Amino acid sequence: MIYLDYAATTPISEKAMEVYSSVAQRYFGNASSLHEAGSSALQIKEASARAIAQSLGADAKAIHFTSGATESSFLAIRALLDGLSPSKNHIITSTIEHASIIDVFRKLEEEGYSVSWLKVNEQGEVSLEDLKSIITKETALVSIQHVNSEIGTIQPIKEIGAFLKEKEILFHSDMVQSYGKLPLDVKALPIDALSISAHKIYGPKGIGAVWINPEVEWKPYFYDPDDRPKLKKGTDNVPAMAAFAAAAKETISEAEKEFERVSKFKKQFTQALKGLDYEFVEEGDPGKSSPYILGARFPGIEGQFLMLECDQAGIAISTGSACQVGSEKPNRTMKGIGRTDEEARQFVRFSFGKNVKEEQLGEIIGKIDTILSRHFSKVRKKTASEA
Repeated sequence: MIYLDYAATTPISEKAMEVYSSVAQRYFGNASSLHEAGSSALQIKEASARAIAQSLGADAKAIHFTSGATESSFLAIRALLDGLSPSKNHIITSTIEHASIIDVFRKLEEEGYSVSWLKVNEQGEVSLEDLKSIITKETALVSIQHVNSEIGTIQPIKEIGAFLKEKEILFHSDMVQSYGKLPLDVKALPIDALSISAHKIYGPKGIGAVWINPEVEWKPYFYDPDDRPKLKKGTDNVPAMAAFAAAAKETISEAEKEFERVSKFKKQFTQALKGLDYEFVEEGDPGKSSPYILGARFPGIEGQFLMLECDQAGIAISTGSACQVGSEKPNRTMKGIGRTDEEARQFVRFSFGKNVKEEQLGEIIGKIDTILSRHFSKVRKKTASEA
Protein backbone atom coordinates (compact mmCIF):
# COMPACT_ATOMS: atom_id res chain seq x y z
CA MET A 1 0.00 0.00 0.00
CA ILE A 2 1.28 3.44 -0.97
CA TYR A 3 -0.03 5.71 1.78
CA LEU A 4 -1.02 9.25 0.72
CA ASP A 5 -3.28 10.19 3.63
CA TYR A 6 -0.85 11.66 6.16
CA ALA A 7 -3.18 14.58 6.93
CA ALA A 8 -5.60 12.04 8.44
CA THR A 9 -2.98 10.26 10.53
CA THR A 10 0.63 9.12 10.43
CA PRO A 11 2.23 5.79 11.35
CA ILE A 12 3.81 5.90 14.78
CA SER A 13 7.59 6.12 14.54
CA GLU A 14 9.84 3.40 15.87
CA LYS A 15 11.29 5.81 18.43
CA ALA A 16 7.87 6.93 19.69
CA MET A 17 6.71 3.30 19.92
CA GLU A 18 9.85 2.32 21.79
CA VAL A 19 9.39 5.15 24.29
CA TYR A 20 5.69 4.36 24.75
CA SER A 21 6.36 0.69 25.44
CA SER A 22 9.24 1.40 27.82
CA VAL A 23 7.35 3.99 29.87
CA ALA A 24 4.16 1.89 29.98
CA GLN A 25 6.09 -1.06 31.37
CA ARG A 26 8.51 0.67 33.74
CA TYR A 27 6.71 3.84 34.86
CA PHE A 28 3.11 2.71 35.20
CA GLY A 29 2.34 4.73 38.35
CA ASN A 30 -0.40 7.32 38.53
CA ALA A 31 1.24 10.73 38.18
CA SER A 32 -1.11 12.11 40.84
CA SER A 33 -0.06 9.56 43.46
CA LEU A 34 2.37 10.60 46.18
CA HIS A 35 4.43 7.41 46.34
CA GLU A 36 7.66 6.78 44.42
CA ALA A 37 5.95 5.15 41.44
CA GLY A 38 3.67 8.17 41.11
CA SER A 39 6.57 10.59 41.47
CA SER A 40 8.49 8.82 38.69
CA ALA A 41 5.47 9.06 36.38
CA LEU A 42 5.05 12.75 37.26
CA GLN A 43 8.68 13.43 36.38
CA ILE A 44 8.15 11.89 32.94
CA LYS A 45 4.98 13.92 32.45
CA GLU A 46 6.82 17.12 33.33
CA ALA A 47 9.76 16.24 31.07
CA SER A 48 7.32 15.56 28.23
CA ALA A 49 5.65 18.93 28.79
CA ARG A 50 9.06 20.62 28.67
CA ALA A 51 9.84 18.93 25.35
CA ILE A 52 6.55 20.02 23.79
CA ALA A 53 6.99 23.51 25.20
CA GLN A 54 10.51 23.76 23.78
CA SER A 55 9.17 22.85 20.33
CA LEU A 56 6.84 25.85 20.55
CA GLY A 57 9.16 28.33 22.27
CA ALA A 58 6.85 28.16 25.27
CA ASP A 59 6.94 27.70 29.04
CA ALA A 60 6.19 24.12 30.12
CA LYS A 61 3.63 25.36 32.66
CA ALA A 62 1.47 26.60 29.77
CA ILE A 63 1.27 23.13 28.16
CA HIS A 64 -1.82 21.07 28.94
CA PHE A 65 -2.10 17.49 27.69
CA THR A 66 -5.41 16.21 26.31
CA SER A 67 -6.75 13.16 24.49
CA GLY A 68 -6.24 14.81 21.09
CA ALA A 69 -6.84 17.92 19.02
CA THR A 70 -10.65 17.71 19.15
CA GLU A 71 -10.63 17.79 22.94
CA SER A 72 -7.82 20.36 22.89
CA SER A 73 -9.85 22.83 20.86
CA PHE A 74 -13.02 22.26 22.86
CA LEU A 75 -11.36 22.72 26.24
CA ALA A 76 -9.23 25.68 25.12
CA ILE A 77 -12.11 27.62 23.59
CA ARG A 78 -14.40 26.96 26.57
CA ALA A 79 -11.65 27.87 29.06
CA LEU A 80 -10.88 31.15 27.31
CA LEU A 81 -14.54 32.15 27.06
CA ASP A 82 -15.28 31.21 30.66
CA GLY A 83 -12.50 33.52 31.77
CA LEU A 84 -14.28 36.52 30.23
CA SER A 85 -17.26 38.62 31.24
CA PRO A 86 -20.63 37.14 30.13
CA SER A 87 -21.26 40.36 28.21
CA LYS A 88 -18.60 39.27 25.74
CA ASN A 89 -20.85 36.89 23.80
CA HIS A 90 -19.78 37.33 20.17
CA ILE A 91 -17.38 34.77 18.66
CA ILE A 92 -15.98 34.29 15.16
CA THR A 93 -14.64 31.39 13.12
CA SER A 94 -14.30 30.60 9.43
CA THR A 95 -16.60 28.47 7.31
CA ILE A 96 -13.81 26.00 6.45
CA GLU A 97 -12.53 25.10 9.90
CA HIS A 98 -12.06 21.49 10.95
CA ALA A 99 -15.27 19.76 12.03
CA SER A 100 -14.12 19.79 15.67
CA ILE A 101 -14.11 23.61 15.67
CA ILE A 102 -17.36 23.90 13.74
CA ASP A 103 -19.07 21.61 16.25
CA VAL A 104 -17.86 23.66 19.23
CA PHE A 105 -19.13 26.90 17.69
CA ARG A 106 -22.50 25.38 16.81
CA LYS A 107 -22.86 24.20 20.41
CA LEU A 108 -21.93 27.64 21.71
CA GLU A 109 -24.46 29.17 19.32
CA GLU A 110 -27.14 26.94 20.85
CA GLU A 111 -26.07 28.15 24.29
CA GLY A 112 -26.67 31.77 23.35
CA TYR A 113 -23.42 33.00 21.86
CA SER A 114 -23.66 35.14 18.74
CA VAL A 115 -21.53 33.41 16.09
CA SER A 116 -20.19 34.99 12.91
CA TRP A 117 -19.06 32.57 10.19
CA LEU A 118 -16.22 34.27 8.33
CA LYS A 119 -16.20 33.49 4.61
CA VAL A 120 -13.04 32.76 2.63
CA ASN A 121 -11.97 33.49 -0.94
CA GLU A 122 -11.62 30.94 -3.76
CA GLN A 123 -8.21 29.91 -2.43
CA GLY A 124 -9.59 29.30 1.05
CA GLU A 125 -7.93 32.32 2.64
CA VAL A 126 -9.67 34.52 5.18
CA SER A 127 -9.59 38.27 4.65
CA LEU A 128 -8.36 40.47 7.48
CA GLU A 129 -10.56 43.27 6.15
CA ASP A 130 -13.62 41.02 6.26
CA LEU A 131 -12.72 40.06 9.82
CA LYS A 132 -12.40 43.70 10.81
CA SER A 133 -15.83 44.42 9.38
CA ILE A 134 -17.62 41.95 11.66
CA ILE A 135 -15.84 42.76 14.93
CA THR A 136 -18.11 44.28 17.57
CA LYS A 137 -17.67 45.56 21.13
CA GLU A 138 -18.98 42.20 22.32
CA THR A 139 -16.48 40.10 20.33
CA ALA A 140 -14.76 37.75 22.76
CA LEU A 141 -12.81 35.27 20.68
CA VAL A 142 -11.76 34.32 17.16
CA SER A 143 -10.66 30.82 16.11
CA ILE A 144 -8.87 30.40 12.76
CA GLN A 145 -6.89 27.31 11.80
CA HIS A 146 -3.29 27.83 10.70
CA VAL A 147 -3.30 25.29 7.84
CA ASN A 148 -6.49 23.99 6.26
CA SER A 149 -6.57 20.20 6.50
CA GLU A 150 -8.11 19.67 3.05
CA ILE A 151 -6.54 22.16 0.64
CA GLY A 152 -3.52 23.19 2.72
CA THR A 153 -4.16 26.95 2.69
CA ILE A 154 -1.90 28.74 5.17
CA GLN A 155 -3.80 31.53 6.89
CA PRO A 156 -2.21 34.93 7.74
CA ILE A 157 -2.09 34.12 11.45
CA LYS A 158 0.41 36.86 12.37
CA GLU A 159 -1.61 39.64 10.73
CA ILE A 160 -4.89 38.40 12.19
CA GLY A 161 -3.37 37.96 15.64
CA ALA A 162 -1.74 41.40 15.64
CA PHE A 163 -5.07 43.05 14.87
CA LEU A 164 -6.96 41.03 17.49
CA LYS A 165 -4.31 41.82 20.10
CA GLU A 166 -4.85 45.53 19.52
CA LYS A 167 -8.57 45.01 20.03
CA GLU A 168 -7.98 42.83 23.13
CA ILE A 169 -9.85 39.93 21.51
CA LEU A 170 -8.73 36.39 22.29
CA PHE A 171 -7.32 34.31 19.44
CA HIS A 172 -7.26 30.51 19.26
CA SER A 173 -5.72 28.55 16.39
CA ASP A 174 -5.97 24.91 15.36
CA MET A 175 -2.35 24.17 14.46
CA VAL A 176 -2.68 20.43 13.95
CA GLN A 177 -1.54 20.53 10.32
CA SER A 178 1.30 23.00 10.86
CA TYR A 179 2.88 21.63 14.04
CA GLY A 180 6.07 19.76 13.21
CA LYS A 181 5.95 21.00 9.62
CA LEU A 182 6.12 24.80 9.77
CA PRO A 183 8.21 26.82 12.24
CA LEU A 184 6.09 27.74 15.28
CA ASP A 185 7.15 30.04 18.10
CA VAL A 186 4.46 31.37 20.44
CA LYS A 187 6.70 34.28 21.36
CA ALA A 188 6.50 35.48 17.76
CA LEU A 189 2.86 34.55 17.16
CA PRO A 190 0.21 36.90 18.61
CA ILE A 191 -2.14 34.11 19.69
CA ASP A 192 -3.67 33.13 23.03
CA ALA A 193 -4.11 29.38 22.58
CA LEU A 194 -3.29 26.64 20.09
CA SER A 195 -4.22 22.99 19.63
CA ILE A 196 -1.91 20.21 18.46
CA SER A 197 -2.04 16.41 18.16
CA ALA A 198 0.54 13.62 18.37
CA HIS A 199 -0.76 11.27 15.70
CA LYS A 200 -0.19 13.86 12.97
CA ILE A 201 3.56 13.85 13.66
CA TYR A 202 4.26 10.10 13.99
CA GLY A 203 3.19 9.90 17.63
CA PRO A 204 0.46 7.76 19.18
CA LYS A 205 -3.26 8.36 18.82
CA GLY A 206 -5.23 9.52 21.84
CA ILE A 207 -2.86 12.27 22.99
CA GLY A 208 -2.76 15.96 22.15
CA ALA A 209 -1.94 19.25 23.81
CA VAL A 210 -3.05 22.83 24.29
CA TRP A 211 -0.85 25.83 24.83
CA ILE A 212 -2.60 28.70 26.60
CA ASN A 213 -0.93 32.07 26.98
CA PRO A 214 -0.06 32.31 30.69
CA GLU A 215 -0.90 36.03 30.62
CA VAL A 216 -4.53 35.27 29.74
CA GLU A 217 -7.15 34.52 32.37
CA TRP A 218 -9.03 31.27 31.79
CA LYS A 219 -11.25 28.88 33.72
CA PRO A 220 -11.30 25.10 33.24
CA TYR A 221 -14.50 23.60 31.84
CA PHE A 222 -14.40 20.91 34.55
CA TYR A 223 -14.18 23.07 37.65
CA ASP A 224 -13.14 21.87 41.08
CA PRO A 225 -12.92 24.61 43.75
CA ASP A 226 -10.74 22.36 45.93
CA ASP A 227 -8.18 21.63 43.22
CA ARG A 228 -5.66 23.78 41.39
CA PRO A 229 -6.84 24.74 37.89
CA LYS A 230 -6.32 21.95 35.38
CA LEU A 231 -7.54 22.12 31.81
CA LYS A 232 -8.25 18.39 31.77
CA LYS A 233 -9.05 16.09 34.65
CA GLY A 234 -8.50 12.36 34.90
CA THR A 235 -5.57 9.97 35.13
CA ASP A 236 -2.66 11.12 33.01
CA ASN A 237 -1.70 8.99 30.02
CA VAL A 238 2.00 9.25 30.80
CA PRO A 239 3.28 6.71 28.21
CA ALA A 240 1.46 8.58 25.44
CA MET A 241 2.80 11.92 26.70
CA ALA A 242 6.34 10.58 26.58
CA ALA A 243 5.82 9.13 23.10
CA PHE A 244 4.32 12.46 21.95
CA ALA A 245 7.41 14.26 23.20
CA ALA A 246 9.70 11.75 21.46
CA ALA A 247 7.81 12.13 18.19
CA ALA A 248 7.93 15.92 18.48
CA LYS A 249 11.70 15.97 19.03
CA GLU A 250 12.30 13.61 16.13
CA THR A 251 9.92 15.31 13.71
CA ILE A 252 11.02 18.85 14.45
CA SER A 253 14.71 17.94 14.22
CA GLU A 254 14.05 16.78 10.65
CA ALA A 255 11.43 19.42 9.78
CA GLU A 256 13.50 21.72 7.58
CA LYS A 257 14.96 18.92 5.48
CA GLU A 258 11.62 17.15 5.24
CA PHE A 259 9.86 20.36 4.19
CA GLU A 260 12.23 20.73 1.25
CA ARG A 261 11.88 17.07 0.26
CA VAL A 262 8.08 17.06 0.41
CA SER A 263 7.88 20.40 -1.42
CA LYS A 264 9.85 18.88 -4.28
CA PHE A 265 7.69 15.76 -4.30
CA LYS A 266 4.43 17.72 -4.31
CA LYS A 267 5.64 19.89 -7.20
CA GLN A 268 6.65 16.84 -9.26
CA PHE A 269 3.44 15.01 -8.37
CA THR A 270 1.25 17.98 -9.32
CA GLN A 271 3.06 18.48 -12.61
CA ALA A 272 2.65 14.79 -13.43
CA LEU A 273 -1.09 14.90 -12.72
CA LYS A 274 -1.42 17.97 -14.93
CA GLY A 275 0.41 16.06 -17.65
CA LEU A 276 -2.25 13.34 -17.88
CA ASP A 277 -4.85 13.41 -20.66
CA TYR A 278 -7.60 14.42 -18.24
CA GLU A 279 -8.64 17.74 -16.78
CA PHE A 280 -7.04 18.35 -13.40
CA VAL A 281 -7.86 21.17 -10.97
CA GLU A 282 -5.60 22.01 -8.05
CA GLU A 283 -7.61 23.62 -5.26
CA GLY A 284 -6.24 26.43 -3.15
CA ASP A 285 -3.34 28.75 -3.90
CA PRO A 286 -0.11 26.80 -4.59
CA GLY A 287 1.89 29.80 -3.40
CA LYS A 288 0.14 29.93 -0.02
CA SER A 289 -0.37 26.29 0.84
CA SER A 290 1.35 23.57 2.80
CA PRO A 291 3.51 21.22 0.70
CA TYR A 292 2.13 18.35 2.76
CA ILE A 293 -1.42 18.67 1.38
CA LEU A 294 -2.78 18.68 -2.17
CA GLY A 295 -6.51 19.18 -2.64
CA ALA A 296 -7.66 18.44 -6.19
CA ARG A 297 -10.46 17.52 -8.58
CA PHE A 298 -10.70 15.56 -11.80
CA PRO A 299 -13.89 16.98 -13.36
CA GLY A 300 -16.11 14.18 -14.52
CA ILE A 301 -15.28 11.68 -11.78
CA GLU A 302 -16.56 11.66 -8.21
CA GLY A 303 -13.96 11.78 -5.49
CA GLN A 304 -15.52 8.88 -3.64
CA PHE A 305 -15.24 6.68 -6.73
CA LEU A 306 -11.64 7.70 -7.36
CA MET A 307 -10.73 7.08 -3.74
CA LEU A 308 -12.21 3.56 -3.81
CA GLU A 309 -10.53 2.75 -7.11
CA CYS A 310 -7.19 3.97 -5.77
CA ASP A 311 -7.69 1.81 -2.69
CA GLN A 312 -8.22 -1.22 -4.93
CA ALA A 313 -5.03 -0.28 -6.77
CA GLY A 314 -3.04 -0.06 -3.52
CA ILE A 315 -3.02 3.71 -3.02
CA ALA A 316 -4.57 5.32 0.06
CA ILE A 317 -6.05 8.79 -0.54
CA SER A 318 -9.09 10.52 0.91
CA THR A 319 -12.05 12.69 -0.02
CA GLY A 320 -11.21 15.21 2.68
CA SER A 321 -10.96 15.42 6.43
CA ALA A 322 -11.56 12.06 8.11
CA CYS A 323 -14.15 13.78 10.33
CA GLN A 324 -16.32 14.37 7.24
CA VAL A 325 -16.05 10.87 5.78
CA GLY A 326 -19.44 9.19 5.50
CA SER A 327 -21.36 12.43 5.27
CA GLU A 328 -23.78 12.69 2.35
CA LYS A 329 -23.28 16.44 2.21
CA PRO A 330 -20.82 17.91 -0.32
CA ASN A 331 -17.36 18.66 1.05
CA ARG A 332 -17.67 21.72 3.33
CA THR A 333 -14.34 23.28 2.37
CA MET A 334 -15.21 23.05 -1.31
CA LYS A 335 -18.56 24.71 -0.69
CA GLY A 336 -16.79 27.32 1.42
CA ILE A 337 -14.54 28.34 -1.48
CA GLY A 338 -17.50 28.63 -3.84
CA ARG A 339 -17.60 25.28 -5.60
CA THR A 340 -20.88 23.73 -6.77
CA ASP A 341 -22.23 20.57 -5.16
CA GLU A 342 -21.03 18.57 -8.16
CA GLU A 343 -17.53 20.06 -7.97
CA ALA A 344 -17.42 19.50 -4.21
CA ARG A 345 -18.21 15.82 -4.70
CA GLN A 346 -15.27 15.53 -7.13
CA PHE A 347 -12.79 16.53 -4.44
CA VAL A 348 -9.92 14.28 -3.37
CA ARG A 349 -7.00 14.93 -1.06
CA PHE A 350 -3.46 13.66 -1.40
CA SER A 351 -1.29 14.26 1.66
CA PHE A 352 2.37 13.44 2.08
CA GLY A 353 4.78 12.26 4.74
CA LYS A 354 8.17 10.73 5.35
CA ASN A 355 7.44 7.30 3.84
CA VAL A 356 6.44 8.76 0.46
CA LYS A 357 9.42 8.47 -1.87
CA GLU A 358 10.25 10.07 -5.21
CA GLU A 359 10.84 6.66 -6.75
CA GLN A 360 7.16 5.80 -6.12
CA LEU A 361 5.97 8.67 -8.29
CA GLY A 362 5.87 6.72 -11.55
CA GLU A 363 3.86 3.90 -10.01
CA ILE A 364 1.35 6.28 -8.40
CA ILE A 365 0.80 8.30 -11.57
CA GLY A 366 0.55 5.14 -13.68
CA LYS A 367 -2.18 3.68 -11.48
CA ILE A 368 -4.16 6.93 -11.38
CA ASP A 369 -3.85 7.22 -15.16
CA THR A 370 -5.20 3.68 -15.57
CA ILE A 371 -8.16 4.40 -13.29
CA LEU A 372 -9.03 7.62 -15.12
CA SER A 373 -8.61 6.01 -18.52
CA ARG A 374 -10.91 3.14 -17.60
CA HIS A 375 -13.53 5.47 -16.11
CA PHE A 376 -13.65 8.01 -18.94
CA SER A 377 -13.57 5.25 -21.55
CA LYS A 378 -16.74 3.82 -20.00
CA VAL A 379 -18.33 7.27 -19.86
CA ARG A 380 -17.60 7.86 -23.55
CA LYS A 381 -18.93 4.42 -24.52
CA LYS A 382 -22.10 5.02 -22.52
CA THR A 383 -22.62 8.42 -24.11
CA ALA A 384 -22.08 6.97 -27.59
CA SER A 385 -24.53 4.10 -26.98
CA GLU A 386 -27.14 6.53 -25.65
CA ALA A 387 -26.81 8.60 -28.78
